[in-house]
Amino acid sequence: MTLRIEDYALIGDLQTAALVGRNGSIDWLCLPRFDSAACFAALLGTEDNGHWRIAPADATACTSRRYIGDSLVLESLWETRTGTVRVLDFMPQRDQAPDVVRIVEGVSGEVAMSSTLRLRFDYGSVVPWVRRSDGHRVAVAGPDSVWLRSVPEVKTWGQQYATRSSFTVAAGERVAFVLTWHPSHEPRPKLIDAYEALDQSLEDWREWSATCRYEGPYREAVVRSLITLKALTYRPTGGIVAAPTTSLPEEIGGVRNWDYRFCWLRDSTLTLGALLACGYQDEAAAWRDWLLRAVAGNPADLQIMYGLSGERRLPETELGWLRGYESSAPVRSGNGAVDQLQLDVYGEVIDSLYLARSSGLQSNAHAWSLQLSVLGFLESRWREPDEGLWEVRGPRRHFVHSKVMAWVAADRAVRTLEADPKLRGDAERWRRMRDEVHREVCEKGYDPERNTFTQSYGSTELDAATLLIPQVGFLPPDDPRVIGTVDAVRDELGHGGLVRRYSAAAGPAVDGLPGDEGTFLVCSFWLADALRLTGRVKEARELFEQLLALRNDVGLLAEEYDPVAGRQLGNFPQAFSHIGLVNTALALAGDEEAG
Repeated sequence: MTLRIEDYALIGDLQTAALVGRNGSIDWLCLPRFDSAACFAALLGTEDNGHWRIAPADATACTSRRYIGDSLVLESLWETRTGTVRVLDFMPQRDQAPDVVRIVEGVSGEVAMSSTLRLRFDYGSVVPWVRRSDGHRVAVAGPDSVWLRSVPEVKTWGQQYATRSSFTVAAGERVAFVLTWHPSHEPRPKLIDAYEALDQSLEDWREWSATCRYEGPYREAVVRSLITLKALTYRPTGGIVAAPTTSLPEEIGGVRNWDYRFCWLRDSTLTLGALLACGYQDEAAAWRDWLLRAVAGNPADLQIMYGLSGERRLPETELGWLRGYESSAPVRSGNGAVDQLQLDVYGEVIDSLYLARSSGLQSNAHAWSLQLSVLGFLESRWREPDEGLWEVRGPRRHFVHSKVMAWVAADRAVRTLEADPKLRGDAERWRRMRDEVHREVCEKGYDPERNTFTQSYGSTELDAATLLIPQVGFLPPDDPRVIGTVDAVRDELGHGGLVRRYSAAAGPAVDGLPGDEGTFLVCSFWLADALRLTGRVKEARELFEQLLALRNDVGLLAEEYDPVAGRQLGNFPQAFSHIGLVNTALALAGDEEAG
């Protein structure tokens, strides 16, 4: 039976990540990077598309599981009729090659265990040649090579294009498996000691988590979300992927399945704010520097997303041999939205760099020049229609959120020049742009009959992104138009106490796609923020706690939630959802301190 999305937990080494199911199976892993082809792709197909399961021979799902302390080391406890074992899964931060370590420990009695490893390179399409070498099983196909060993060695054999092992553990006994990837043309990397790697991983995560200076309510949820954001960070460059997966559906059986293994500019300001507020200056600086490198060049060429190192070409292809999660096809690699015009990202870039400067991050000599260049381009283009924040695949429109972010860009430039008049720039020029954008949005993006801002000029559709209007400072929270917008979004886009990002059920005319989708979790956090800003703190806290209850048993959130089926939807875990959690918790904690 296919596991639900929330049945998975995350492990990773800050360069890639794997999903481990309650049944003990690693069903998703891309090596050596987040955006590499998967060698375990059962998540989007069948076991024949690659997986690695370690579990008691007669068990189907673990009894319980947790992360050990504030770490990314997963502990799964299995209680059977003959005894109890625990399995520790983790990926140590690599020196050279990526490793997956799985340690089986006997707790009580005696338990017969089995391991089934099916390596399938290139997203589950290539069966490797497997041989023995120095106590290892070595799998090779094209550019990929994987070595598997166990300490101590256990009975292992090949069967039906899988590598199987069987062994028994009694109380106090341990068996460690280590899977190591390297380019097939290079020699085998240096072997790691599984138990030393475990101790070091726990220490690395303890040290990192201890940096968090947040001590307010919901601290456990905040720290777990920050650990998740750290796990989604590509350490060599500082880029943060939206999610480690592709094509987990926004509607079961539908076509809204996208590749999220890239870095989006739309997340930049909220990400930076969360990191800075919790004391993670190094990560914030690395993200800011990644942003500066990625967007360098002609502002006309600015993209909405980039690869882990700032790559620009992310061609979208369909992987037809994978049936999709619960038959939700197509499965996609790459993301065609990279070529869209989304004017809001120009505002996001300038807002992020403004936040970095005002928060005291060490300044970058070229950052202000880049901002002026971006702003000059936006000044000439903000009046045009675009595809908007949500990457609609329908016709371009004058999205209200895009215009609001153009206002943000001009506003932050004015504030920067007012704070530091020695900087080059014409503050009056940007004031004029700011005022013009503001007038137009209030005239064309506001529906006076319903007292709400709409998704786009002349539209009757609503957009949860307009909940950000008071948060970015476009209008004060007590403005009747803001209060009306919050109420309208909650009433018309609400579902099960949460909110959709827009009304996809209205059909392809809205976003160019068939089908529907679940409630959008980050938008529901935005609703909580908007309720708090408009003085409804009790309602905001109730909604926040409802959202916390949607996390899975190890504290993870996907992109969306289906209140009817009671299950998570979309790519998992989703950085944007966890960023929303952190920022809403911090805001509510600030109110508590003030009160």
